[in-house]
Amino acid sequence: MTSNGPTLIVTGVSRGIGRSIVLLAIQKLGANVIGVARSKEGLQKLSQHIEGDLNLKDRFKFVAGDLTDESTSQEAVALALKSWSGEINGLVLNAGTFDINLFACMTTVQHALPALRESKGRVIFLGSGSAFQARRGMGAYCSSKAALKMFTDMLTMEEPELTTISIRPGVVDTDMVGIVRKEGAEILPPDQYAMFSSERTEKSGPLLHPDEPGHVVASLAISASASLSGKHLVWNDEELKTHRK
Repeated sequence: MTSNGPTLIVTGVSRGIGRSIVLLAIQKLGANVIGVARSKEGLQKLSQHIEGDLNLKDRFKFVAGDLTDESTSQEAVALALKSWSGEINGLVLNAGTFDINLFACMTTVQHALPALRESKGRVIFLGSGSAFQARRGMGAYCSSKAALKMFTDMLTMEEPELTTISIRPGVVDTDMVGIVRKEGAEILPPDQYAMFSSERTEKSGPLLHPDEPGHVVASLAISASASLSGKHLVWNDEELKTHRK
C-alpha cells in the first residue's frame, strides 16, 4: 500500500503530548503514523477518533506493548515497513520512566536505524530541563533525561546522515504534571513546586497545552533541517518558529 505522506513512529501516544503529536502529524501535516503505547484501550480510542471523528482512514496503525520488551519496538518497525510507502521517515521518542526513557529508546532506535539510514530520516527525542539540573524528589527522572541527552549526542556523532534533535517541551498540562501538583507540595521545595502549579508566575507563564510543543515535534519529525542536528532546543526557541502552530 502506498501513500504520499511520510511515515512516522511515535511512542507514548495514548495521552498527553504523544497523542497531540499523532493528531497534528496526521491531520495537519499529512503524515502516516505508527503509534506505540502500553494502553491498548487508549490506542483503540485514538484510532477510533482518527478514523471515525476525523474521517481519516488508514492513516494510523498501532502496536500495544511495553517498550521495555524488545519485541514491541521490533513489531512497530516491521508494521511501518509493510505499510504505506515502506519507509520510516521519522522517529519520535516520547517516554517517562528510566527504563523507557533510556533503554527502550536505544532499542527502538536500533531496530529503526537501517530504515532511517535509507530515508536519511529524523529522530526526535523529548528532552527536559531536568537533564541539565538536579531537582529534589526527581532523581530517577533527572538521571534518565541526562542519560538520554548523552544518547542524543552519541547518535548525532555516530549517524551523521540522520537529523537527531532533542526538544524540551516546557511544562505541559499532562497527567504527570497533575500528579506533581497533587502530591509534590510535601516533597518539593516551594520554588520547584511552583513550576508545576496552576497558579504559575507571570514570568513562567501558564501550563502549556500539549498541542503547542506537540506541533513543533510533529513538524520537526517531518521536515527538520539537517542544520538542527545535535541540538538540544526548547520548543519555542526562535530557530524553531517555522515549526510552531
